[in-house]
Amino acid sequence: MDEAPLNPDEVARYARHIVLAEIGGSGQQKLKAARVLVLGAGGLGSPVLSYLAAAGVGLIGIVDDDHVSLSNLQRQILHDTAHIGLAKTESAARALKRLNPHSRVVTHEARLTGENAVDILTAYDMVVDGSDNFDTRYLLADTCERLEIPLVTAAVGRFDGSVTVLTPYATNADGQPCPRFRDLFPEAPPPGLVPSCAEAGVVGALTGVIGTLEAMEVIKLITGAGEPLIGRLLLYDGLAASFQTVRYKRKG
Repeated sequence: MDEAPLNPDEVARYARHIVLAEIGGSGQQKLKAARVLVLGAGGLGSPVLSYLAAAGVGLIGIVDDDHVSLSNLQRQILHDTAHIGLAKTESAARALKRLNPHSRVVTHEARLTGENAVDILTAYDMVVDGSDNFDTRYLLADTCERLEIPLVTAAVGRFDGSVTVLTPYATNADGQPCPRFRDLFPEAPPPGLVPSCAEAGVVGALTGVIGTLEAMEVIKLITGAGEPLIGRLLLYDGLAASFQTVRYKRKG
């Protein structure tokens, strides 16, 4: 992606990024030029969207077909009581505009399907998965692989969560193809085996931890700072306050 020049207001706003040697002015310009799509403006999407806007990502897309409900507010902190009943895309767009008017927000008030996935994703450089079901995760992973777009994906349940980065169209330092989502999860579990958040519950702050980790991976991918979680699954246990990293490889 091309680097976009910063105006004086942006230089002041992002000063704490610019003084970081790993990001600097060049990295901040890359953030401004970046086009990132976030699937879901819920528990994971709220911190992802907030931190990407705060970081100065130039174009942020939001895909969601749901509306804000009272039960969302325990974890979906991008929304508030006054926005109950409003489309989540609109509620999120309003919040992000208040946070950073320099970030342009594009809303897609729709459910991602096999019919619209390619059309929506092709406008973006990177995708973040904040969905809550396996069908959508497989569709998103397969479409991103086909379009050669990096995907940051995560999942949460009750008190634990996981994050990884997928670039299966690329090769690693050893020249081997990077793993796919299906190398990590070959097939979806049978319906009903994994309970939804509504059935099993989830701690609101957990989605903040995992969503913020997703945002961090996006910033690393855009700026080139650090080592993204490619071929590594980061696991977080909120009750034990512990992290583990599991490495995984391409299987075929």
